[in-house]
Amino acid sequence: MKFFIDTADIAEIRELAATGLVDGVTTNPSLIAKSGRKFVDVVREICAVVPGPVSAEVTATDHATMLAEGRKLAKIAPNVAVKVPLTPDGLKTCRALAGDGTMVNVTLCFSPAQAILAAKSGAKFISPFVGRLDDVGTDGLGLIRDIVQIYNQYPDFMTEVLVASVRHPIHVIESAKMGAHVATLPPSVLRQMYSHPLTDKGLAAFLADWQKTGQSILGT
Repeated sequence: MKFFIDTADIAEIRELAATGLVDGVTTNPSLIAKSGRKFVDVVREICAVVPGPVSAEVTATDHATMLAEGRKLAKIAPNVAVKVPLTPDGLKTCRALAGDGTMVNVTLCFSPAQAILAAKSGAKFISPFVGRLDDVGTDGLGLIRDIVQIYNQYPDFMTEVLVASVRHPIHVIESAKMGAHVATLPPSVLRQMYSHPLTDKGLAAFLADWQKTGQSILGT
């Protein structure tokens, strides 16, 4: 499973990219607005830090303007994935951008039917929102299971399932078990995946025993 980081915070991206665990980044207008910087400048800088796909979202809702925005965003860097909403105009734009050879991330997916349409439109990624479905009492992980099962029936579908709106490590684990291709994680969730109390307890015991020896691996 590939890990994307869901943030526009350059410092966070640099720190996490240094771990070697980050395969890409997803952004949206809300995340970039928090940075207080110009949209294009932020996207360009992220693309320079992370060689994998960097999702940059259009802000228009009509096809003509979405397409113009998407083509402008695609020129920022070769690893830009233009993010479009799962609407009729969004899917029409997806088809056109995919025809240009641009990676497209179709976002705000909440049903298997929508995911089928995105795949048929040539999307590189489909972003089902697990956490938001959980919030309204629907089985978000069930949507991932359905989409993966459907896509596996059709080898011609090249769309990767990008699990979005991830709230905790269980979303990541269960999605990985189902065969989802990508999870986009808030930095806090990626850090949670490191943690286990038995790891901390075991390390403390090892260090205490080592200290009693009075030795140093780097010492003479």
